[in-house]
Amino acid sequence: MESLVKFVQDEFVTRKEFPEFSAGDTITVFYEIREGDKVRTQFFRGVVIQKRGTGATETFTIRKMSGTIGVERIFPVNMPALQKIEVNKRGKVRKSRIFYFRGLTGKKARIKEQMR
Repeated sequence: MESLVKFVQDEFVTRKEFPEFSAGDTITVFYEIREGDKVRTQFFRGVVIQKRGTGATETFTIRKMSGTIGVERIFPVNMPALQKIEVNKRGKVRKSRIFYFRGLTGKKARIKEQMR
Protein backbone atom coordinates (compact mmCIF):
# COMPACT_ATOMS: atom_id res chain seq x y z
CA MET A 1 0.00 0.00 0.00
CA GLU A 2 2.78 2.41 0.89
CA SER A 3 4.58 1.71 -2.38
CA LEU A 4 1.37 2.49 -4.29
CA VAL A 5 1.02 5.85 -2.51
CA LYS A 6 4.69 6.62 -3.19
CA PHE A 7 4.26 5.71 -6.87
CA VAL A 8 1.24 8.01 -7.26
CA GLN A 9 3.06 10.88 -5.54
CA ASP A 10 6.13 10.46 -7.73
CA GLU A 11 4.15 10.25 -10.97
CA PHE A 12 1.33 12.76 -10.55
CA VAL A 13 2.40 15.37 -8.00
CA THR A 14 4.43 18.11 -9.67
CA ARG A 15 7.27 19.35 -7.52
CA LYS A 16 8.69 22.83 -7.90
CA GLU A 17 12.38 23.41 -7.40
CA PHE A 18 13.05 25.49 -4.29
CA PRO A 19 16.42 26.28 -2.66
CA GLU A 20 17.56 24.17 0.25
CA PHE A 21 16.79 25.70 3.66
CA SER A 22 16.47 24.50 7.25
CA ALA A 23 15.42 25.67 10.70
CA GLY A 24 16.97 28.99 11.71
CA ASP A 25 17.18 30.34 8.17
CA THR A 26 15.49 33.63 7.31
CA ILE A 27 13.51 33.18 4.10
CA THR A 28 11.03 35.08 1.97
CA VAL A 29 8.09 33.15 0.52
CA PHE A 30 6.21 34.61 -2.45
CA TYR A 31 2.69 33.28 -2.96
CA GLU A 32 -0.45 34.19 -4.90
CA ILE A 33 -3.53 35.71 -3.27
CA ARG A 34 -6.85 35.48 -5.12
CA GLU A 35 -9.40 38.18 -4.34
CA GLY A 36 -12.43 37.64 -6.53
CA ASP A 37 -11.15 37.64 -10.09
CA LYS A 38 -7.91 39.50 -9.25
CA VAL A 39 -4.64 37.75 -8.49
CA ARG A 40 -1.72 39.41 -6.70
CA THR A 41 1.58 38.28 -5.23
CA GLN A 42 2.25 38.66 -1.53
CA PHE A 43 5.37 37.78 0.43
CA PHE A 44 5.99 36.51 3.94
CA ARG A 45 9.50 36.99 5.39
CA GLY A 46 10.52 35.29 8.62
CA VAL A 47 12.57 32.63 10.40
CA VAL A 48 11.95 28.96 9.67
CA ILE A 49 10.80 27.30 12.90
CA GLN A 50 10.47 23.76 11.55
CA LYS A 51 10.30 21.53 8.49
CA ARG A 52 8.27 18.35 8.68
CA GLY A 53 6.89 15.57 6.51
CA THR A 54 8.10 14.09 3.25
CA GLY A 55 6.87 14.04 -0.31
CA ALA A 56 3.40 15.44 -0.83
CA THR A 57 2.85 16.15 2.87
CA GLU A 58 6.00 18.21 3.46
CA THR A 59 5.38 21.53 5.24
CA PHE A 60 7.44 24.28 6.83
CA THR A 61 6.54 26.87 9.48
CA ILE A 62 7.74 30.47 9.37
CA ARG A 63 7.59 32.97 12.22
CA LYS A 64 7.85 36.74 11.89
CA MET A 65 7.28 39.66 14.19
CA SER A 66 4.52 42.05 13.09
CA GLY A 67 5.03 44.95 15.44
CA THR A 68 5.08 43.36 18.88
CA ILE A 69 2.99 40.34 17.89
CA GLY A 70 4.52 37.09 16.63
CA VAL A 71 2.84 35.67 13.52
CA GLU A 72 3.39 32.09 12.34
CA ARG A 73 2.31 30.59 9.07
CA ILE A 74 2.50 27.00 7.83
CA PHE A 75 3.20 26.49 4.13
CA PRO A 76 2.82 23.16 2.32
CA VAL A 77 5.68 22.69 -0.13
CA ASN A 78 3.27 21.45 -2.83
CA MET A 79 0.90 24.42 -2.51
CA PRO A 80 0.03 25.56 -6.07
CA ALA A 81 0.00 29.22 -5.00
CA LEU A 82 3.70 29.13 -3.98
CA GLN A 83 5.73 31.00 -6.57
CA LYS A 84 9.25 31.15 -5.19
CA ILE A 85 11.32 31.00 -2.03
CA GLU A 86 14.38 33.17 -1.39
CA VAL A 87 16.90 32.39 1.35
CA ASN A 88 17.95 35.72 2.89
CA LYS A 89 20.19 34.49 5.76
CA ARG A 90 21.46 31.10 6.88
CA GLY A 91 21.06 30.67 10.62
CA LYS A 92 23.21 28.57 12.93
CA VAL A 93 21.00 26.61 15.34
CA ARG A 94 21.49 23.28 17.08
CA LYS A 95 17.98 21.90 16.78
CA SER A 96 15.82 21.10 13.78
CA ARG A 97 12.69 22.48 15.46
CA ILE A 98 13.28 25.72 17.31
CA PHE A 99 10.02 26.17 19.22
CA TYR A 100 11.99 27.84 22.05
CA PHE A 101 12.32 30.79 19.66
CA ARG A 102 8.70 31.73 20.44
CA GLY A 103 9.58 32.69 24.00
CA LEU A 104 12.60 34.84 23.19
CA THR A 105 12.46 38.63 22.92
CA GLY A 106 14.95 41.39 22.27
CA LYS A 107 18.60 40.52 21.76
CA LYS A 108 18.02 36.94 22.85
CA ALA A 109 15.87 36.38 19.77
CA ARG A 110 18.81 36.89 17.43
CA ILE A 111 20.16 33.91 15.51
CA LYS A 112 23.84 33.81 14.57
CA GLU A 113 24.44 33.87 10.85
CA GLN A 114 26.23 30.88 9.35
CA MET A 115 28.81 31.67 6.71
CA ARG A 116 28.65 29.21 3.80
